[in-house]
Amino acid sequence: MKKEAQARIKINKLLEEAGWRFFNDKNGKANIVLEGGITLTPEYMDEFGDDFEKTKKGYVDYLLLDDDGFPIALIEAKRESIHPLHAKEQARKYAKAESVRYVILSNGNVHYLWDLEEGNPQVISRFPSPGSFAAYREFKPDKNKLISEPVENDYIARTQYPGYDRSPDWINKLTRQAFIERSGLRFLRHYQLKAVKAIQQSVAEEKNRFLFEMATGTGKTLTSAAIIKLFLRTGNARRVLFLVDRLELEDQAYKNFKNYLKNDYQTVIYKQNRDDWQRAEIVVTTVQSLQVNDKYKDLFSPTDFDLIISDEAHRSIGGNARAVFEYFHGYKLGLTATPKDYLKGVEPAEDEFVHPREMEIRLLKDTYITFGCEDGNPTFRYSLLDGVRDGYLINPATIDARTEITTQLLSDEGYDVVTVTDEGDEETRTFVHRDFEKKFFSEKTNVAFVQAFMDHALTDPISGETGKSLVFCVSQNHARKITEILNDFAEKRFPGMYNSDFAVQVTSLVSGAQQMTINFTNNNLNGHSRWLNDYRTSKTRVCVTVGMMTTGYDCQDILNLCLMRPIFSPTDFIQMKGRGTRTYTFEYKTKDETGKELVVTKKKESYKLFDFFANCEYFEEKYDYQEKIKVVVPQGKGTGGGGGEEMPRPYTVHRPDPLTSLVETFIGPDGMRIDREMYGQNFESRIRSDEYIRTQMEAGNWDQIIHYVKTKIFDKPEEHYTLDKLQRAYKVDRKISVREIIEKVFGIIPKFKSKDELLESEFQKFVSLYPPKEDDNISALRLFFKAYVVDDKVKEVVRQRQFQELYNLSSINMAEFKMVSPEYRQLVPDYVDHYVKRDKFVA
Repeated sequence: MKKEAQARIKINKLLEEAGWRFFNDKNGKANIVLEGGITLTPEYMDEFGDDFEKTKKGYVDYLLLDDDGFPIALIEAKRESIHPLHAKEQARKYAKAESVRYVILSNGNVHYLWDLEEGNPQVISRFPSPGSFAAYREFKPDKNKLISEPVENDYIARTQYPGYDRSPDWINKLTRQAFIERSGLRFLRHYQLKAVKAIQQSVAEEKNRFLFEMATGTGKTLTSAAIIKLFLRTGNARRVLFLVDRLELEDQAYKNFKNYLKNDYQTVIYKQNRDDWQRAEIVVTTVQSLQVNDKYKDLFSPTDFDLIISDEAHRSIGGNARAVFEYFHGYKLGLTATPKDYLKGVEPAEDEFVHPREMEIRLLKDTYITFGCEDGNPTFRYSLLDGVRDGYLINPATIDARTEITTQLLSDEGYDVVTVTDEGDEETRTFVHRDFEKKFFSEKTNVAFVQAFMDHALTDPISGETGKSLVFCVSQNHARKITEILNDFAEKRFPGMYNSDFAVQVTSLVSGAQQMTINFTNNNLNGHSRWLNDYRTSKTRVCVTVGMMTTGYDCQDILNLCLMRPIFSPTDFIQMKGRGTRTYTFEYKTKDETGKELVVTKKKESYKLFDFFANCEYFEEKYDYQEKIKVVVPQGKGTGGGGGEEMPRPYTVHRPDPLTSLVETFIGPDGMRIDREMYGQNFESRIRSDEYIRTQMEAGNWDQIIHYVKTKIFDKPEEHYTLDKLQRAYKVDRKISVREIIEKVFGIIPKFKSKDELLESEFQKFVSLYPPKEDDNISALRLFFKAYVVDDKVKEVVRQRQFQELYNLSSINMAEFKMVSPEYRQLVPDYVDHYVKRDKFVA
């Protein structure tokens, strides 16, 4: 069979599956396809003429007709060995000759749908049905409307309450806040507004894929609602698909969109509206529900949605799920709270074994490529540090708690035990922290974890009971144990207040776990608090999980997070600690003795991050953010060949395990290192991807580079990069210059020198010009030199010869100054004033 015939057989099948029907023209030269079931008589064909499928440039391979027999699309078919895009220009000529707007390019295996009025051909996996083509033909998007649409901070509020600003309660500033809360009005924050405008700018640049990198708790769903409204209102979308990867996020998104947009647009969850989802403008569903048996191909046509949004994009389009996402033809927006910039990449190896961290790197990198951000720069970015700086997010107080056993598990030597083999021989086994609750078990250690949490957890500022908390465990079995221990402690400490529901296990093995997460957010998990009448907070105080409540889980009043497991993935660490970063105002309404209503409010100012396996220390001090993983196949493991080793037996410790240390550290506005790394490396990625900077680097034009960075990159609303913020991100104890940063980015210098390293360098230059004599005190001279450079008070004292003031200074005292020879007392000030730029030593 000829290859052309093989391709046509596949194309014919795809057309039949999409609901098209065939007939041949009188010459048998081309297939004409009509909508379902229509049969053309020879008389009807005569009305078109013998060769109506023939253009001035040749014959059309397939012509698709509407109900009235008029062409609406054509298919240009190529043999399997030829890429379909090679036929692009040929198809364009045919389409113009037939006055057809839509073209399908196919070789039987790869297919593209091309709207000649809307940009480039897009990959499709299924041909559009006649009905969807008809609907799409009536759809006439106008990019200019989207680009020019005025979007202000009340863009959502005007849908919720169109005339809100005419209400007397709004006009009166004294009642305005109560009016906003009563009406549930949502106003876009400044960065959410910038995100929407970034979409408008990207569309103006002819882009159709976008990626938002926004920290947990910064309102990705509200931002999405504004973008959905932008596309629907301007006629650039008829229907929107919102993809999530978890059931609780499906319910959460549905409720939010309904709240924000119900006055103008209908939102449905697909599985609850299988028969009438077409009535809605916004369809929410889990990507998993569409993956089963490739249901998405049977349920939807590629043209059913004009905007597809993927929430937690690094997860919801990972692996095979990406096929669902790519199936649809339209604008694509990805949302993620997980930046990829701290992951430097993978050194390729010949072996097929995939290192877990390599998988994480690939997943994140694929996310950026999928959304057209190959250079690593998203369409819009708003980091945790940005949120903390602006007062929308909060940093934790970390609690580093270690027991005798975990201290040894975390040490380089590990925890050694002597065991007896089946043969009666003694052997020494060494366990490390990653073995906990997998190979190594200690019930007393789990008890110590729980006791530390119960003793130091933040309490609810209104009721005084243990603040709502999440505990992350190693496994479902570990979660069961911790839940039992927590409830035992609660029964002893708070008798009669709980019914074994102080803590609940929320994992996939527990029936109704998804609903539990929703109830915990809504403050009605197992009822309401018994501590204070009419106070609306969940009776259950602690949810114990493994991974269910990490990504995208929104519960603003969380006060404690417990990491009762070691974490090695930066992505997991960011997601887990992100559950506590949201701000919140606790509120309790009651009445005084006269019956007057009283409202008590308390703001959430911080949260505690209990860390029982030194995870914070690991990501602050030990994790190599610059490392490129060399993927190596472990000998005898995971490759399917050789090995055959038996899994070692688990080991259980029964001895007491008291807490040996508990250190609380408040994380300031500069955040953790993992947060700073993102900011600095986001900037580095931006610099490396800039073609102008690379060109000027090759030419050595430093003045142009510095001017460009200062005027085109610094202090822009998209990122708000500044020297001051970069200095803090890099943790440099002095001012750094733009040139230094560029040199660091391109590897010209290996690192930033510290203040003392620079001072020492300047001092060595000085003594090379003015060598000390044998009787000179070098230590005192070095101290005087450095103090004069960095301490304005010392400079003032020396220049004005007010030496008695040296008794009051800390950088150099009178006794140390007297050790400096009179000659150097004059030489140092003169040299520093003329040759040392003092401003670079200022922090």
